[in-house]
Amino acid sequence: MRISVPTIVGGPGAPRRTISPAAAVERIAEFLAPGKATLLTGAGVSVASGIRAYRGKDGRYMNPNYKPIFYHELTDESEKGFVFRQRYWLRSYLGYPSVRDALPNTSHYAIAALQYASYLSRLVTQNVDGLHHKAIAHFWEPDHIRKQILELHGTLHRVHCKHGHVVPRDVFQDWLSASNPQWKAFVDNLEKTGSKLRTNPDGDVDLEGVSYTDFVVPECPQCTLDGHQGSFYKPELIFFGESIPSRIKDRSFRDIEQSERVFVLGTTLATYSAFRLVKHALELRKPVMLLNVGPTRADELPGVEKLEISSSLVLRDVVRAILGTRASQDSAIVHLLQSGIHQPPAPDHEIVSRNT
Repeated sequence: MRISVPTIVGGPGAPRRTISPAAAVERIAEFLAPGKATLLTGAGVSVASGIRAYRGKDGRYMNPNYKPIFYHELTDESEKGFVFRQRYWLRSYLGYPSVRDALPNTSHYAIAALQYASYLSRLVTQNVDGLHHKAIAHFWEPDHIRKQILELHGTLHRVHCKHGHVVPRDVFQDWLSASNPQWKAFVDNLEKTGSKLRTNPDGDVDLEGVSYTDFVVPECPQCTLDGHQGSFYKPELIFFGESIPSRIKDRSFRDIEQSERVFVLGTTLATYSAFRLVKHALELRKPVMLLNVGPTRADELPGVEKLEISSSLVLRDVVRAILGTRASQDSAIVHLLQSGIHQPPAPDHEIVSRNT
């Protein structure tokens, strides 16, 4: 089976439009002010929360050695698949805490303010970190959040077995710790010393020269009680080579169809599941604005207005420009606009390896 990792295709892309923060704020506010916008976000939105993006400003992978595990590898029920699952879960075990503990940044909270004020009717995110949920959780109930935010590629915060038994990832993380005390000690030492591993956006880490053969991956205890042997867990996210469930795909298209405009933020649109939503919006003749630093798959599409500037430089001021006096008088909006961190990932020279 030959499956390739999605990348940016086509020519060099549209010429970069240099724009000042003030001009960008004015243009974005003008675009979003009519309301009924669907927002599509990608990994670039979470960089200021310390979660590394896949690609840099040139559109290339920031980690040239990046080698994800494919869906058919993870779910292979042979001995080969068992080894792939050991590799995945060890890397994910080490990387998950940084995603679990990440905090929303100023862009997440500015987006939450636009959601709260009803200027964004729907949010479709490719991110699996749950930070959009964290940003709005103080004001919306979980059921309402699920209706308003679609996780296109799933979430790292739940796992399930092949028979559908769902477990919170924090619980599964504890099971992994109990089954692998030597790796638990390694994680504890990282936390004690403040050391960092190089974590990818999907929550795994880069490990070199490490054997995975001694890593124990717990099987589903409920399946064992039910007499099902070899029932392994998979995180509730979409792997390379895995199809997005039809209910998620259909909802993503509806979220585009029910909007009047589409705002795309912090993504190269390299994955077709996101790119096709932009194409669908254009086919429906909806206005599309794209805010991203670096080339994207949509740069050469007629009808896409692209601004090259970081969201962290402009989004809070966009909210203020749209809401006017409400931005300083509504206590919820004030809280959201005063919240958020700005802590990009540590440079590679500050990252430790397993053997450090």
